[in-house]
Amino acid sequence: MQNYIEVDNTQIWTEKWGKGVPVILISGGPGCCNYMEPVAEIIGDTSEVIMFDPRGCGRSLFDGEGYDLETALKDLETIRTEYGVDKWVVIGHSWGADLGLAYALRHSGSILGFISMCGTGIQNDRDWKESYKRNKAQIGELLPEFAYEPNKIVHRSLIDSWRAFIKQPSLLRDISELDLPTLFVFAEKDIRPSWPIEQLSFLMKNSRYIELEGAEHYIWQTKQDELAEVLREFIKRINYTKVKPMIK
Repeated sequence: MQNYIEVDNTQIWTEKWGKGVPVILISGGPGCCNYMEPVAEIIGDTSEVIMFDPRGCGRSLFDGEGYDLETALKDLETIRTEYGVDKWVVIGHSWGADLGLAYALRHSGSILGFISMCGTGIQNDRDWKESYKRNKAQIGELLPEFAYEPNKIVHRSLIDSWRAFIKQPSLLRDISELDLPTLFVFAEKDIRPSWPIEQLSFLMKNSRYIELEGAEHYIWQTKQDELAEVLREFIKRINYTKVKPMIK
């Protein structure tokens, strides 16, 4: 089922697959269209999966301007309420995982659980960037086929807003106080360093860190079965238990 949702005089394209535990999938970039269909396919038989093109990207309307993190968070909440979802599992990939973490901080009451896949963490670190750029040039990575070109204006505005967001004095304390079932999934062969995500996992009391051997950044392209197993197990725990603490 495809649906356009009206938010602040713009339209956001959304699509829903399957039935079961409500799940929202957040693509990365920022500024990319939805590319999470392969993830929806491996969990759609047990979950009500909602995907979307972020404001200004793909099939969603673009007014020629960028926007900030607060707007992106508001759009997520609007999608949730428009679909009549009380609480959902939030699954974000790459920068979408970072947005998912910000959403968890701002709207923890709307979340059953949070899965971060290959996020970049709470950092703007020079060594991290240099390592990423070097690995990108020397190793490269397998990319999916994007249905639409990334929106560079949206990308720049959200990156700038994110870098302002992570400078909040209370941010690390607030993250440490999140009592939310959380799974950090990283790819062994991701060209991005993993340490910021490992730090977050140690910081959060109810979280677990898993590194999938042989996987690259877009995990489903190289280790689909392994990814399906960890995602489905997490969602099953949310569905059939009353949120048991994750075991490190």
